[in-house]
Amino acid sequence: MKKILIIYPHFPPSNLAGVHRPRLFANHLKSYGWEPIILTVNEKYYEEKLDWDLVKLLPQNLRLEKVNAIPITKPRILGDIGLRGFIQLFKKASEIIRDEQITFLYIPIPSFYCALLGRLLHKRRNIPYGIDYIDPWVHSFPGSNKFMTRHWFSSKLARILEPFAVKKAILITGVAEGYYMDVIKRNPHLKYQCLSGAMPYGAEEADHLMVKNLNLRPYLFSRQINVFKFVYAGAMLPKAYAVLDAIFQAISEDKKIFETVEFHFIGTGKTPSDPYGFNIKSLAERYELWQTVVFEYPARIPYLDVLAHLEHADGVFILGSTEPHYTPSKAYQGILAGKPILAVL
Repeated sequence: MKKILIIYPHFPPSNLAGVHRPRLFANHLKSYGWEPIILTVNEKYYEEKLDWDLVKLLPQNLRLEKVNAIPITKPRILGDIGLRGFIQLFKKASEIIRDEQITFLYIPIPSFYCALLGRLLHKRRNIPYGIDYIDPWVHSFPGSNKFMTRHWFSSKLARILEPFAVKKAILITGVAEGYYMDVIKRNPHLKYQCLSGAMPYGAEEADHLMVKNLNLRPYLFSRQINVFKFVYAGAMLPKAYAVLDAIFQAISEDKKIFETVEFHFIGTGKTPSDPYGFNIKSLAERYELWQTVVFEYPARIPYLDVLAHLEHADGVFILGSTEPHYTPSKAYQGILAGKPILAVL
C-alpha cells in the first residue's frame, strides 16, 4: 500500500472546522489503496478549547505524528500554528520522508504558511506534493485594502509566498473550483504541470451515528410544540451580512407570519470562545427580532454537540455569501440530519 504524508498543524482534539478535511481524508484513503500518516502539532500548543469527542471519530489504527511548537506568549506576538510549528514540522516530515517509502506529500491549507513546506521538502527530499485549498490564500477580504494594516500586510505577503509554494506542485485541489482556479491563472505553468480537482467537504454518516451512541442531547434550546426551530451552525462569513440583513428586513415587514418560527445561530461569535461576542444580535435588534424570532449563541460548541442540535431542530438554515468561491458545505450535515433545509445562497 502506498503511503501519503498529510501535514496539517491542527487535528482532533482541535475543535476548529478545518480539522475535518484531513480527518475525512484519513478515514477513507485506505479504501483507495493509500496509507495515511498525519503530521500535526501537539494539542498542548493549541489556543482553542479541545474537543476530545472528536478523537473518537478517528480510525483506531491511524498513525499520528506530533511535534512541538513555540508556545503562545503574552502579549500574543506569534499566533498562527503553522508558523509556531513550522521548523518542527519541516524536520519531522523530512525524517519521515527520508526513513520511509512515502509516495506523496499532501498539505491542506490554512494554515497557509504550511504550503511552503511542500516546496521546501520537495527541494530536500524530491518528494512530489500537492496543496488542498480549504480557503483561498490570495483574495480580497475586509481590511485588506487599508494601507499598512495587519490585513494589508497579510494580503501582500500571500501574493509573494503563494507562487513560491505552488511552483513545483503536481496536484492542486480545493473544496470547490473557485478556491483554486485563480491560483492556476496566476501561475499558468500549473495548467500543464499539475492535476487539479474540486472535492467538496461532504459529510460522514458515522459522525451522526456517534451522536446517537453517546446519547448527546441539545442544551441551547428545547423542542416546542407548534414552534418551528431553524438552526444555523458555524461562523458568519464576512460577506454574508448583507444577505442576512435583507432576510431580517423581510421578516420584520410581516412578523405575524413568523410568530411560530425561530432562527437559532450557534457559534457565530466574533471569537470562538467568547460567549458574549455577538455578531447577529445587533442586526436582530435593529429589526426588533431579538429573542422572539432570532436567538444567538456566539461561542463555538463541540462538533458532535452541533450535530445533536441539528438533529433536534425542525430545519437547517444555510446562509450563503457573495464571495464567488463560496460553497455551501453545511448542506451535507443538514441532509444527514434528515432535516428540511432553508438555504439562501
